[in-house]
Amino acid sequence: MMPVNTATEYRQVISTCKELFGKKTRDYGTAWRVLRLPSITDQIFIKAQRIRSIQEKGVQKVNDPVRDEFIGIINYCIIALIQSELNKSTELELTWEQVEPLYDDAVNTTFALLENKNHDYGEAWRDMRVSSITDIILMKLLRVKQIENNDGKTVASEGVRANYQDMINYAVFAMILSAE
Repeated sequence: MMPVNTATEYRQVISTCKELFGKKTRDYGTAWRVLRLPSITDQIFIKAQRIRSIQEKGVQKVNDPVRDEFIGIINYCIIALIQSELNKSTELELTWEQVEPLYDDAVNTTFALLENKNHDYGEAWRDMRVSSITDIILMKLLRVKQIENNDGKTVASEGVRANYQDMINYAVFAMILSAE
């Protein structure tokens, strides 16, 4: 059995996601800047719901691979993290050169969270089913929707940023497990 290197696998998945994000930024610009956070959350929800539907039915009728939906979840969560950092006065159209460091910052912060959790949990995610990971992503989305409906106020819970970061990490896990 080969030794596991989560950091390498993680960076490979993120590299794939970032490459697509860069290409789409060059094609579409930063049209996503017009989206409010609840709209981004709903976009992520659509992708996760499609994955679950395909997992439950065992058949898909649209040829877009499930893997692409996980990439979409990762990239839309990164968009949400970037949007939450940019203030309302920031211009809508940003160049790739402006967006790339924001993308990298979101990824680096999220990866640091993964390393801490992986240390504490001992890479328990490697024994999970991809379908369970999908369910956890959906649960986190419902949590984010509830927090958004409460105007971002929480009593005892982490905020939306931590949930977006967790969803990124779970989607990366799903892609790693699916490739094995």
